[in-house]
Amino acid sequence: MNIIKSVSSFGSLTLLSRVLGYLRDILIAIFVGTTAFADAFFVAFRLPNTFRRLFAEGTFNAAFVPIYSNLVSNKKEKNFTNSIFNFLLIFLLILVLVAEIFMGGLMFLISPGFVKDPEKFNLAVDLGRITFPFLFFVSLSSFFSAILNSHGKFAVAAAAPVVLNIFLIASIFIAKLVDQSFVKYMSFAVLLAGIIQLLILVIYSKKYFKPKITFKYNVSKDVKNFFQKLLPSIFSSGVMQINILVGTIIASFQASAVSYLYYADRIYQLPLAISGIAVGTVILPSLTKTIFHESKKKVFFIQNRAVELSLFLSIPAAIGIIVGSKEIISSLFGYGSFDIVSIQNTSKALSIFAYGLPAFSLLKVYSNFYFARQDTVFPFKISLLTVFLNILISIVFFEQYGFLSIAAGTTFSCWTAVIFYKFFLIKNKCHIIDKIFLERFSKIFVCSLLMGSVLHYQFYYFNEFFIFNNLKKVSYLFFIVGNSIFIYFVLSCLFKSFSISDFKLKKYK
Repeated sequence: MNIIKSVSSFGSLTLLSRVLGYLRDILIAIFVGTTAFADAFFVAFRLPNTFRRLFAEGTFNAAFVPIYSNLVSNKKEKNFTNSIFNFLLIFLLILVLVAEIFMGGLMFLISPGFVKDPEKFNLAVDLGRITFPFLFFVSLSSFFSAILNSHGKFAVAAAAPVVLNIFLIASIFIAKLVDQSFVKYMSFAVLLAGIIQLLILVIYSKKYFKPKITFKYNVSKDVKNFFQKLLPSIFSSGVMQINILVGTIIASFQASAVSYLYYADRIYQLPLAISGIAVGTVILPSLTKTIFHESKKKVFFIQNRAVELSLFLSIPAAIGIIVGSKEIISSLFGYGSFDIVSIQNTSKALSIFAYGLPAFSLLKVYSNFYFARQDTVFPFKISLLTVFLNILISIVFFEQYGFLSIAAGTTFSCWTAVIFYKFFLIKNKCHIIDKIFLERFSKIFVCSLLMGSVLHYQFYYFNEFFIFNNLKKVSYLFFIVGNSIFIYFVLSCLFKSFSISDFKLKKYK
């Protein structure tokens, strides 16, 4: 298996989805801005979208892939797979039905600050009833994605979420032409996209699994094992999304804070799509098989290269965002209803998130080191600590710093989790840092700093072009970022801070 090829395939399609997500968000920023309508939609969309990220970006894979992969090697996966499918089907139907009935109470839990504005709260409830069934379809989509990933088929699973952003973009243009009820049309687009996405994945995975709906459940040892691992993995693998959801709840007490954090989240999610999500997702099936069939030496080799690849991508991205956060937000969202105050506040949140970007990426990778060993309990414990720290910091400093305390809480808590992961991985002899990693890490850091210096100079030189509502600033942003990325890769080649051949596992000796 060529990890670089798989990461490139999965990562590029995930990145495409994020880029389309950006186009969607810039349209929302222009036509809706950071108004009460935007806050209501983002909260209504946050709940099912959080579950989408939870399931699609690691949680379901963490519990399903190791068990399924072992059963496939013994040709015993059929009954297990169908049992899991039917359990999910019934559970999700009940969950969606209950949520639809008690949507008012659910919205109060995730946006209590909206209660003081009845119009905003009622709108969020109405939109939530439209968007929540998306959870049913996207969760089942994650089931079929996990099957494809287990067989080394990453492209379709990564491409399916693109549908969501295409539908949302189309809905904005339709709303503009019809009656400008943007948030209502976008909510229906979310629901329709979930249906189409599921149909695509069912079609592409029929070679490996054809679902059969039945009420006769076979609660085998493997099925019990799966559900025992699923619940802690939901919390541990999705700690970033849980932190974001917690942040949304707290931010609802400050006007426009939900929107500031949402737009900042959209930016750092772009590099995270490759440096964390793609690397973590691709490495899991390969590492699972290696742990059960190969030597520890090879396991450690794969783990070191995964961490190395994650940092190779996330460190320069973090430095780049820190250096140019204001210019990035101004260029991507600074038009129409998204005013100068929105630019300043969103860029401040983005800068704080950027300091945590390498940690966000490493969490995806380190947690999979445990998931590959079918251990979801320890990551669950680490995640409890992470969420507790995040809530504590966010609440304690919220009165003084507002929404910025939420970004700081997320960043600090995730770095704390990374330190704990690293300590216990080494202590339990599940990971040993090799000399190759130490040498390349220092080179990656130096190359990233040099790139950041070049980037800083360019933003300073072209500063006058990044004024509000200047459409040309997007082209300047892409020019500056593009040549800085090129410089980083040239420096990496000169310093030999990266080796593609190491990721072709069949060549490992």
